[in-house]
Amino acid sequence: MKKVSKVIKAKPIDMGGIAMKQPLPAKDIEQIDPFLLIQHGSGIIPGGSDHRKLGVGPHPHRGFSPVTFIFKGSIHHRDSLGNSEVVIDGGTQWMHAGRGVTHSERPGKELAENGGESEIVQFWVNSPADHKMDIPSYQPIAKENTPVIIKGNTQIAVVSGEFEGIKGPANTLTPQTLLRLTICERDHFSFDIPEHFNCLIYLLDGFLDINGQKVKAEEMIVFENDGKEIKISAHQHTRAMVLSGAPIQQSIAAYGPFVMNTQTEIMEALRDSQQGKMGILNEKF
Repeated sequence: MKKVSKVIKAKPIDMGGIAMKQPLPAKDIEQIDPFLLIQHGSGIIPGGSDHRKLGVGPHPHRGFSPVTFIFKGSIHHRDSLGNSEVVIDGGTQWMHAGRGVTHSERPGKELAENGGESEIVQFWVNSPADHKMDIPSYQPIAKENTPVIIKGNTQIAVVSGEFEGIKGPANTLTPQTLLRLTICERDHFSFDIPEHFNCLIYLLDGFLDINGQKVKAEEMIVFENDGKEIKISAHQHTRAMVLSGAPIQQSIAAYGPFVMNTQTEIMEALRDSQQGKMGILNEKF
């Protein structure tokens, strides 16, 4: 059984006027290699909203993968590669920033016009040094293209990696098993995560007992790298996500939207961004 390292409560943050909850990084934890950041946002979008003024406008990235799980509503992704995709609840947006790309993420036009609930979790996955300057790429993954395993009344969506014989669709640069869980009250089940993987579980809502540790909504449980088994008992209906992966174990230099290995590489990223080498995104609505 995997030993519990700690449980961390997500802290509220302001991301340019957008209220978010952030479990990672946290006090005394800069990363859970290869995962660098986790932010959880939810709210109601009133009908009649202008989608052009919502969400996050064009901004660059280099050296990692910004990934978005859409739990409610929709996200319209546009980027300087020419991609323009709307992914709705149950889907995933996965972008390998590589050597540099500019993108925006806004609620879908239909959601903004009609109003409704919006809930996402965005997390950053580090890229190993030999892939940080790859050609960037984008992968939208719809709910219907994400395989689901049923355990009792619980649904486990496999986004990446191989889990109990099922392979997730996301293309990752390092070994990862990423899962989305919808757990019914009083369900009990267990599963294995490779012993050498770093592993965390974040609860969007609900209340679980995980390997003997009680974990509540907007808390993240982090495991030691020992054992494989994770046992879950649900006290309430719960939505959660499992992020696990082989650690990269390389030095990190980070500044804003850039994650590289050295400070020199960060300075190069800033220069290249200022010179437009990460692409220009002129949003067309």
